[in-house]
Amino acid sequence: MGQWEQLKAQAAERQSTQMQLNQLPADQGGGGSTPHHGDLTVNHQDLKAVGDAAYTLYQDFDHFSDLARISSMTAAGGLSDQGFVIGSALDHVAERWVDQVQSLLDACVHIYSHLDFTNSVHTNDDTRVYSTISSISTLDKGFDDHRGY
Repeated sequence: MGQWEQLKAQAAERQSTQMQLNQLPADQGGGGSTPHHGDLTVNHQDLKAVGDAAYTLYQDFDHFSDLARISSMTAAGGLSDQGFVIGSALDHVAERWVDQVQSLLDACVHIYSHLDFTNSVHTNDDTRVYSTISSISTLDKGFDDHRGY
């Protein structure tokens, strides 16, 4: 049995006989009023920064990957025209490159769109909460004015 097969068998054995819970150490979280140090918090600037980075990656990678694709295909064509078999291999690599580039570009668009949508939803929620609280303050002021405070 090879080393890889042995490691897989050991991992499978551990998985079937042990249970592991991922949790914070007892002194870093839990119930009550103790703050949860492991909680994830995000603000609008964080969402915008990640979304902007995804957009910048999209733009830069789209531009530079296109240059690489054009150079590779030109080289592949030149090699093939001169009778070198490696030309068709390079052409094959360039075609696969296009597929991989498209996957990365799609992921960047997905990240940007999701974060832009999330930021928009949070902004709308903040606006709604603010307007609700403002209405309550106006209503309270009206009651206070009515009572002569």
